[in-house]
Amino acid sequence: MIKEIIKAEELAKSQKEISVSEFFAKNRHLLGFDNPTRALLMTIKEAVDNSLDACSEMKVLPEIAVEIKQMAETRFRVIIEDNGPGITTQQIPRIFGKLLYGSKFHHLKQNRGQQGIGISASVLYSQLTTGKVIKITSITHPTKPVHYYELQIDTKRNEPKIITEREIEWKKDHGTKIELELEGKYQKGKQSVDEFLKQVAIVNPQARIVYIPPDGQKIEYPRVVNKLSQEAKEIMPHPHGIELGMLLRMLEDTKARTLQSFLTSEFCRIGAGTAKDICEKALLQKDYKPHSVTHEEGERLFKVMQSAKIIAPPLDCLSPIGSAELEEGLKKEIEAEFYVAVKRPPAVYRGFPFQMEVAIAYGGSLDKEGSIRVMRFANRVPLLYQQGACAITACVQETNWKPYGLQQSGNNMPIGPVAIIVHMASVWVPFTSEAKDAVAHYPDIIKEIKLAIQDAGRKLGAYIRKNVKAKEARERVNLFEKYIPEVASALEKLSGEKKEIIIAHLNKRLKKGVADLLEQATKGVKRNDGQKEE
Repeated sequence: MIKEIIKAEELAKSQKEISVSEFFAKNRHLLGFDNPTRALLMTIKEAVDNSLDACSEMKVLPEIAVEIKQMAETRFRVIIEDNGPGITTQQIPRIFGKLLYGSKFHHLKQNRGQQGIGISASVLYSQLTTGKVIKITSITHPTKPVHYYELQIDTKRNEPKIITEREIEWKKDHGTKIELELEGKYQKGKQSVDEFLKQVAIVNPQARIVYIPPDGQKIEYPRVVNKLSQEAKEIMPHPHGIELGMLLRMLEDTKARTLQSFLTSEFCRIGAGTAKDICEKALLQKDYKPHSVTHEEGERLFKVMQSAKIIAPPLDCLSPIGSAELEEGLKKEIEAEFYVAVKRPPAVYRGFPFQMEVAIAYGGSLDKEGSIRVMRFANRVPLLYQQGACAITACVQETNWKPYGLQQSGNNMPIGPVAIIVHMASVWVPFTSEAKDAVAHYPDIIKEIKLAIQDAGRKLGAYIRKNVKAKEARERVNLFEKYIPEVASALEKLSGEKKEIIIAHLNKRLKKGVADLLEQATKGVKRNDGQKEE
């Protein structure tokens, strides 16, 4: 027994708290830094997301510059500059040198970032693979000084370690520039930095992006929409979007003096009358102190709140791209003969508002023989990895594309010259992992994705029937017209009728045949919902 006690005490001495930075330093694959190619992409993704969000908050049209310099075979320097509001000198070390630090986690409104991990994870990866510091230059106003920092992360304490801090000259009114070195691999293709920035330009048509890849050939994605995106406003949690533990914590932390004021001030869509009714059904006084609510009383309150008839949360917390803007962005980057974009009405899952948008490009330079190209987005951010695990991919495959004029075998991807964009805008996107690459399979979300795809698909099908099929019919008719003179010559010899009369007769019959072919090519078909569509 004595030996067992000594052993337990020795084990207790070896146990200690693990810093979040230490955890992710050993498990960087959880954040998407699992290979050199993806690490380079993730670093640029996180920085560009931050720049676009910063410009949106400042209400300025984004001007973003991205440059990749190859320092060695597997080492790259990444430089990203924006015209956002800049960062105050007190916040610079925390934003870049501390994981799980940010302003968006506790705010219910649409943002690109959510967890406060992104850019600091890039700093951590850079530090682990090269030992180099991150360099930050930032200015908040033309009359204020430009602050320059060099820093790293103290992984044991998850705190910033400032190496250099000084004021410098920089000819810019406001904005931020970061520079870091990391181990990586640059390549072109579907999951490359080039493809990421191209897709960013499609769903952010209000942004101008200048990109210089390692080969030095500058690529510019021009701005095609000269207006700011719809501003997303913060909302309070919806009663149907919380869990029991969250409610109990809110009761402990609230500054409200009564239970009724707690319900009306800490949640959206609960007025004084609804709050009073909830208290009565939970067998609690409306002037009861929130801090005094016991666990048992909290459970009763939670059950009543979940069963109460409360209207859906407000939707001004979302900032969808917009059908016209999405179509303009698609036209800018993809050469096609037909474009369509649709936007579904907002919906709610677990108390979180969300909205689906879908755009389709058809024909033109798109591959006619291969599978359709699917581009997935969440809060205007491209999702390039884990396509097979994403609810968006599943919905595209499960949609019956045959009524829309495309070839498809079972639940496989349809075949045809089509690029489809599916965008989810939400105050809280349910990603399957911290790497934020795939949307989880919530039934309410899947339903809306499929409805949005079907809305766009019907318009695509109508175009194919009225234009593509008709064009094919005309091409067949033109082929017949080439042989009319030869047929007329033969009939002239057999019948003795003049060739001109025979040609006129054949053309008349051909015109009738053309009309019948065109009518057949463009006639209505059954839609997925059983209704006939012309």
